Amino acid sequence: MRGLKDTGYVLKKLAWMRDEAIWPNGLRYLWTDAFGLVLLVSLYEELNEPRYLDEAKALVAEVDRVLGRKRGIRIGEEADRDGQYFHYLAMWLYALSVLGRHDPAYREKGVALAKDVHPAFYVPGRGVWWKMEEDLSGPYPGYGFGALDAFDGYVSYRMLDETALAPEIAQMRTLIDQTAPQLTITQDLGIGMMLWMSHFFPQEPWAREQHRRCLAVLGHMWIEEGYFCREPGLPQIRFAFTNYGVSVGLQAVDAWPEQVEALNRYFESYRSGDEYDRAAITHVMACSSHFPGLLIPS
Repeated sequence: MRGLKDTGYVLKKLAWMRDEAIWPNGLRYLWTDAFGLVLLVSLYEELNEPRYLDEAKALVAEVDRVLGRKRGIRIGEEADRDGQYFHYLAMWLYALSVLGRHDPAYREKGVALAKDVHPAFYVPGRGVWWKMEEDLSGPYPGYGFGALDAFDGYVSYRMLDETALAPEIAQMRTLIDQTAPQLTITQDLGIGMMLWMSHFFPQEPWAREQHRRCLAVLGHMWIEEGYFCREPGLPQIRFAFTNYGVSVGLQAVDAWPEQVEALNRYFESYRSGDEYDRAAITHVMACSSHFPGLLIPS
């Protein structure tokens, strides 16, 4: 595993989150749980402590129990987190592929989930719906196609099972070839996730070009206080969890270690004064920034 390996930080943060009933014993949220699942399996491999693998399996069971639907997985447990996001599902599929390193049943579970949701989200020749109704009966009102969703699916499907998901992978690749040449991402977390995705297949043309473009845009977003702003031209807008996502992406492509270290320091003391100060997404993503583990498999 490449990237930072500050497991001491992670273990202290996990203990605090449990004591405060923030995570994994707080409200379920699929994005956070996906990163948390990868974190637990990474700790198992790094520390060789079976309890982390047991906790990972227990987390999957809880996500299924609380968020699982007849088809797919709900965004989150709270009332305003209804519907299904494709990019959250894709991140969960990646996390299942990581757990599948140790129990093939979870890889099979991921393949079945991908096969189930893909036809609802994928529109041939047009794109992947960003958000669907909770029963996948149609697009969620007010949402269109996601700019990164085809990339999300392509990477997660390939990491799960390139043979079993070959038709779905080919469909996503067609969309990527249609959109990648014109795509420039300007939002911090989107850039971080695209950098992360690009490191899996770095010689593919879309990955090379997006790697270059993402770093070019990020160069206009670094604020010397120690963080990346939300978008170019918005220097005062910052979020801890999105910066941690940028950190993961930068570590995945072996770029800008000084900025990674600086933002980790900055957000240890920064307080936004809103719900994000205690939100699980902030602290689980902090753990991923300090120890990306199997987000960057060797």
